[in-house]
Amino acid sequence: MRHLDDTDWAIIDALSRDGRLSNVDLADHVGLTPAPCLRRVRRLEGEGVIAGYRAVIDPLALGRSLEVTASVEVSSTHAETVVDFEEAIVAFDEVVEARKVFGSPDYFVRIVVADVAAYERFLMEKLTRLPAVSRVNSHQTMKLLKGQV
Repeated sequence: MRHLDDTDWAIIDALSRDGRLSNVDLADHVGLTPAPCLRRVRRLEGEGVIAGYRAVIDPLALGRSLEVTASVEVSSTHAETVVDFEEAIVAFDEVVEARKVFGSPDYFVRIVVADVAAYERFLMEKLTRLPAVSRVNSHQTMKLLKGQV
């Protein structure tokens, strides 16, 4: 990958704020004409700087108003057990983000559900039934200060 200049950074900033910008609007925003702007965007995509585009869905609009971040510790370091755990958590619909971290706990898992009862069901019927799980600490989000919905 080559060095990113100020225009590349302006494109990245604009698209990270609104991935639906038309090429014409993006070009206008960064001070280019459409053709060179599109070439830069395609180059950034080809180099993997722009990894993709997605829709950000508001969980409240889907009736999933409770967000919980669970810190999860696993009792096994056996590679197959850890892989099975990781495959299971990413397959759960309730899990919107999962991070393996250094130190303790082993994972941070962001879970979005309808309410406390739905979280309890998820916790008791899914998460804690995974063989590798030794401990879960739950932290309910009070207010999102910065980040994505």
